[in-house]
Order: sequence, then structure tokens, then C-alpha cells
Amino acid sequence: MNILQVNSSARAFANGTGSFSTRLANDLVQGLRDAEPAATLTVRDLTGTPHPALDEATLQALFTPAEQRTPEQAARVALDDALIAEIQAADVIVLGVPMYNFGVPSQLKNWIDAIARARVTFRYTEKGPEGLLTGKTVYAVLTRGGVHRGQPSDTVVPYLQTTLGFLGMTDVHFVYAEGLAMGPEAEARALADAQAQIDQLLHSTETV
Repeated sequence: MNILQVNSSARAFANGTGSFSTRLANDLVQGLRDAEPAATLTVRDLTGTPHPALDEATLQALFTPAEQRTPEQAARVALDDALIAEIQAADVIVLGVPMYNFGVPSQLKNWIDAIARARVTFRYTEKGPEGLLTGKTVYAVLTRGGVHRGQPSDTVVPYLQTTLGFLGMTDVHFVYAEGLAMGPEAEARALADAQAQIDQLLHSTETV
């Protein structure tokens, strides 16, 4: 089993010590590795190693045939190629996803823009779009200061379900840690509840 862990917290570069999403993602990954010691792990820290945003120069590079790209264009496309290769090789993807201003972090959006490439990770057919990143399991660890689960204010879950599903990843599981900014007691409850969700997911994986 190949595991890809993607940390998107602005605090992820500090080994996750200040990031709830990274800490919980670490716990989930450790549980997966305990269950399968031979599993390989790739960690993509989007704050420690920021990925550039999609801009006009990047689009020009992507739409230029490979043999005609300038060295600068080739280098820019290679950055996206590296992320695509990581997710293509992964059997399991663990995403650390804090909510920032009712959305995903810009770091994670840049990652999604990089891995979503026509004719590589999805394609359009006569029957409509077809995702090419199939056969993978995704765990998204969601951390929020308030409580948004099942509410109109939660735009993160629908966005991830739509985007990941478009790319072929439909086996997606969510772990919620909410109310983290609502006082010490609420924080402790949120972390304990998230850990219980992780334990349940890991147990379900073991018994399949």
C-alpha cells in the first residue's frame, strides 16, 4: 500500500505541532501503517514546500507542446508533473484540511489545480467527463474553529466531493474536528471525537 499524505495547514511546516489537521492526519496515517507495516509513505507539505498558483504563464506552459516549451515552461510543468505522479502512485490519500474563511486553504487549492489535468487525471468522452484517478481511498481530516457539519456554511465537503469525484476518487471518508476555537473544553471534545472517528475508520479498514 502506498500512502500519500497532503498537509495544507499554514502551520504544517512546524511538524504539525501547531496544526490540528496535521496532527490528526499524522494519527490516521500512523494507524494505517500500524495495520500494514510494509506500507510506503510520501508526505507532501504544501506550506513547507508551497506549490505555485495557476496563472497565465502556467496555462501557456501547459498548452505548449512539450518539445516547444522554453526551459522555464518545462520547469513549471515539471512541478505539476511531480504532484500528479505522487497521486497516481498512491493507493490511499490522507488530506489535512483546515477551514479558512469557509473554504479550503489556498495551498490545497493550488494542489488540486495542479493534479487536475485533462487527458491525464480526467478526460472528456462522448458520455461526459471521466475521472482517471480510480481505485483509491481518500481520507480528509477536516478541522474547524466553529461547527459547520451539515450546515450551508460548510462549502468544503461539497467542494472536495465534487472535485475528487470528478477525478475518479469516489471512495472518500471525512473526519470532523469542530468547535476547536470555542474554548478548551470544546477543543478537547473535538479532538477526542475526531480520534474516535479515526479509530472507527481504521477498524472498518481492518475488517473489510
